[in-house]
Amino acid sequence: MKTATLLSVGLGLLAGWFWGDEVRRRKNAEAKVDDLGKRLEKASFKTPPPEAQLKKIAVVLNDAHKHIVAVSKGLQKPAP
Repeated sequence: MKTATLLSVGLGLLAGWFWGDEVRRRKNAEAKVDDLGKRLEKASFKTPPPEAQLKKIAVVLNDAHKHIVAVSKGLQKPAP
């Protein structure tokens, strides 16, 4: 009788310890996910969307192309 009681108490303590540890880990993981989600929301407002970034790069490349073409045309024409 003593052995069965001690065994059940021991198993109960072991199960409670394991379950408590898993609950603690889950709460910490949920807190980290919430924190990362908030940080992602803050960061996403600071940077423009990829489409806007690509459009800006395209404008800069187009301007550079215009200047390069103008200079190369000037070099092709001989000076009178």
